[in-house]
Amino acid sequence: MGPPEEPIGLSLTRTAKSLSRAFDSALVEAGGSLPSWLVLASLKGGLHATQREIAEDVGVEGPTLTHHLNRMEAAGLVTRARDPRNRRAHHVELTPQGELAFQNLLARVQAFDRRLRAGFSEEELATLRRQLARLAANVAPGGAAGGPAPPDAPTGESKGRGVARGRVVESS
Repeated sequence: MGPPEEPIGLSLTRTAKSLSRAFDSALVEAGGSLPSWLVLASLKGGLHATQREIAEDVGVEGPTLTHHLNRMEAAGLVTRARDPRNRRAHHVELTPQGELAFQNLLARVQAFDRRLRAGFSEEELATLRRQLARLAANVAPGGAAGGPAPPDAPTGESKGRGVARGRVVESS
């Protein structure tokens, strides 16, 4: 009997932290950060215009987003304006400088994605996505351990390139 295997959750957590640090470093080298990338990508995707919508998309609380937007506005990347129909809502838009920052970070994000995909076939990537979705489903409230991946789980079968929910979709 050999040594016990490391629990899959611990292995996955260690790997995720390593990948996160490497991704953060790639963004910092390009003059950005994960929060700025997520905000720029959300705005560039054109689905979100208000601070509330962006906060929901990025997965942060309103005050946290406000902090990031203050820095981005001071750097000339975004502008904010009150909605004349609802003074509590603020619309956020990319500036030309923000568009350039997005393009610069997009190139880094795509390069990082290519680095991660190295040595994997499209079939292996699709399998990995299904397995990750199954792990997420297993720990979700009411999740059925060992059950099949949810029908809406990403499969990696999309073609083309675009930005959705802060993520870049690129396939060959």
